[in-house]
Amino acid sequence: MAVRRSGRTKVMWIAIIVCAALAVAYTSFGTIRESIIDTYENAAYAIDPSPERAFAYGERHFDASDPANYDIARAQYFFQLAAAKNVTLPYLYHELARISFLNGDFDRALAQINLQIGMHGDTQPNAYYVRGLIEGYMGDYANAASDYSQFLQFEPHNWAAKNDDAWVLLKAGRYQDALAISQSGLLDTPDNPWLLNSEATALYELGDYGQAISADTLAAQWAQHVTPQEWETAYPGNDPAVAPQGIVSLQSAIATNMHSISLAFAPNTVQSK
Repeated sequence: MAVRRSGRTKVMWIAIIVCAALAVAYTSFGTIRESIIDTYENAAYAIDPSPERAFAYGERHFDASDPANYDIARAQYFFQLAAAKNVTLPYLYHELARISFLNGDFDRALAQINLQIGMHGDTQPNAYYVRGLIEGYMGDYANAASDYSQFLQFEPHNWAAKNDDAWVLLKAGRYQDALAISQSGLLDTPDNPWLLNSEATALYELGDYGQAISADTLAAQWAQHVTPQEWETAYPGNDPAVAPQGIVSLQSAIATNMHSISLAFAPNTVQSK
């Protein structure tokens, strides 16, 4: 009997150890996988240190649709390797500017996107969108609006650009223009919570509180159905891991906006009676 209990105990401990090992392996798999990929890329680049290879690896790590490989620091590392060999590579400084923007280094981002536009101009119009984002966050709303307008000539149905344009127009106090651009975007995507919220804000600033409430009510409803993929479209290049938090922030912003509009709407409703 004593021997049998000892045998069972031994088997139990083996099972525990195996389970623990599997748990460690499972939780460490992502790190191991990243290490293998990094080692492969480093070795492959050492053999073929071309700017094209460096740029391709940078793109791999800056692809928000591939969360497993997303690594903004490693993307920047490879883009800088590419820049050291060929500054004229298409979209290179576009990507470096996006990374600097995401890192909050707006001066560097602006210099990099200006270099991109200086080299490639209208052949790569997405650069105007990026410059508009940078200028908007720097408080240069007039130039931001101008760059969004330039980009929208090439992609007139890009709802994200129209929403960002509406944002800088609102910041600039150009409420009628903000209303027009947000409503233009809603013609293509009528259930878009970002555009509906921008429309509501513009209507609120123009004193049309009833329509503003209606727009933000729809925004709140549709915000409940936003997917991580849709959030990534609105915020390209951001870490896809923060998409769930971003969606919650969107919903919270709409609720806050609706509360402000409701406070303004209530007295006007009483007075109209």
